[in-house]
Amino acid sequence: MSDRLRTAHTYELQPAILDEFRALLDGAFHGDFGDADWEHGLGGVHAYIEDAEGRIAAHGSVVMRRVVHAGRAHRVGYVEAVGVRADRRRQGLGGRVMAALEEVVDGAYDFGALSASDDGVPLYRAHGWQLWNGAIGAYGPQGVVPLPDEEDSTYLRPGAGRPLPAPEAGPLLFDWRDGDLL
Repeated sequence: MSDRLRTAHTYELQPAILDEFRALLDGAFHGDFGDADWEHGLGGVHAYIEDAEGRIAAHGSVVMRRVVHAGRAHRVGYVEAVGVRADRRRQGLGGRVMAALEEVVDGAYDFGALSASDDGVPLYRAHGWQLWNGAIGAYGPQGVVPLPDEEDSTYLRPGAGRPLPAPEAGPLLFDWRDGDLL
């Protein structure tokens, strides 16, 4: 038996497998993956790889977010919680997970977005994700909150047959959420 790629919506997954995802992500992010980060990755489609022993080797998810750009609200596939078990890195598992998530983005959303860690940038670039070269903000309880620290780590991917937003047309304004806004 070899590695198996699976996809499922959060509602289809048993608590035990969600616990396995969380444990993998806690390890992949060296303890810097909090409860809000976990919450951000729920409620959408998970792509994950089980190894020959049935253990989770890699995970990622894509959830819907609203992003306003140039006066239009977009349905965006936001990629979250991408991680690979330490002993399985550099074996193409992250690429397989991303390909499955990109299929969802391409088929269901206006475009994809993600906030890349330094370690993740090579993977996302290799998959054609493009660095957003414009301003970023989020709608907050008191109005728009600028997020200049996110402007060098936010990557976009066009949905099927749709162009990416143009930075010169204005900022990307994300919906509000608890924890990190992007």
